[in-house]
Amino acid sequence: MTPFPISEASALRYPGPPPAACDVVVIGGGVIGVMTAWHLATRGLRVTLCEKGRIAGEQSSRNWGWIRQQGRDPAELPIMVESLRQWQAMAAEFGNGLGFRQTGVMYLARSEGETARHEAWLVHARAHGLDTRLLTAAEVRARLKGVQAPWISGLFTASDGRAEPWAAVPMLAQGAVARGAVVVEGCAVRALDFAAGRVAGVITEHGRIRAHQVVLAGGAWSALLARAHGVNFPQLAVRASVGATVPLPEVFAGAAADDRLAFRRREDGGYTLAPAEAHDFCIGPDAFRHLRAYLPVLRQDFGATHFHLAAPRGYPDGWRTPRHWAADAPSPFEVIRVLNPAPNLRLLGRAQDEFARAFPALGRPTLRSAWAGMIDTLPDVVPVIDRVAAVAGLTLATGMCGHGFGIGPGVGRVVADLVAGRATGHDLHRFRLARFSDGKPMAPVPRL
Repeated sequence: MTPFPISEASALRYPGPPPAACDVVVIGGGVIGVMTAWHLATRGLRVTLCEKGRIAGEQSSRNWGWIRQQGRDPAELPIMVESLRQWQAMAAEFGNGLGFRQTGVMYLARSEGETARHEAWLVHARAHGLDTRLLTAAEVRARLKGVQAPWISGLFTASDGRAEPWAAVPMLAQGAVARGAVVVEGCAVRALDFAAGRVAGVITEHGRIRAHQVVLAGGAWSALLARAHGVNFPQLAVRASVGATVPLPEVFAGAAADDRLAFRRREDGGYTLAPAEAHDFCIGPDAFRHLRAYLPVLRQDFGATHFHLAAPRGYPDGWRTPRHWAADAPSPFEVIRVLNPAPNLRLLGRAQDEFARAFPALGRPTLRSAWAGMIDTLPDVVPVIDRVAAVAGLTLATGMCGHGFGIGPGVGRVVADLVAGRATGHDLHRFRLARFSDGKPMAPVPRL
């Protein structure tokens, strides 16, 4: 398994052409779109997934590969518990190809304040019957071989897992196709199509697709397309850098993080490293438009955010990225097929140094590859999963805030039932689109 994201240079596995009509069009070939298509097809609906670039080309192959219940927003937790069951079932279907292992997730604390926040989250774990427990410093040292870092405690959920994103999501797309979904790569949706005041399909670069329902699961691109149809919400994107080490002796089979370092054991014997909470933000027009909504999270994470004066040309919030375009001409979604930002090697260097300090016997790990991804985020750090009241026939599933890989199967099932008019089985009030405009205070940003 090569530890590197899927790129635009990858061959088209699903070249199309798209069908002329179906029941539902899903926009976006990340884990959310793929699993929505999977569950819609399972329900017997004719579903077409349109991806402007490659399946899992963006954040769905660039994330840390964690499948965690631990630390979730309480409203997300029931969906995540369901997702874990789906991951178990999919691993039974696909075998080892997903890289799925239930090897545990650990949050490490350097201070009493962090320990107290971890302990407070145990209330949610107990409410959902999780196997989460608070480890002492001695128990942390017993689980992390050769550790020398000053961690005084650890929040640990043994049933949480990991998988290899660049392998798993394309494999899940195969599962969706096997269930009857049509997937078309290299097929940008330029605009929604309308008739009689409601969605009547989409207009793609390869022509119209008639459909009564559309799901927008476009990750960092969702707000750009939605705004073109009068649907506004405060989505931004941050750049997160990740590195993959050469094979190393195993110090922990699972995934762990503190406020400086995140690491996960990979199937190839190396570790995925990231600078934990540190990320980059490129300032574009939407940053000014949504500044007030983001002030609470900025106050909390200002020190972890590295600001840059301008987003690269063609990015979703680039200064020169068009906000309006004709449906019969090339759109912004065709300029950059796969967002492939350069990683912040300085931040990755810090992660390498932190790993060496934590595990001095291993020394400073060598990276065999490094990359970055654009994480679609929202001010309260939970997604929108909702029907769009102002646009009949449109359902929005976006803003996964870096949490989408693990929870993707459950969200896909929920979105499929929203579209099909079935009960979702979960309280989605926290994820409503109207929370950004109804005047009610948003729930506090969760912090562990």
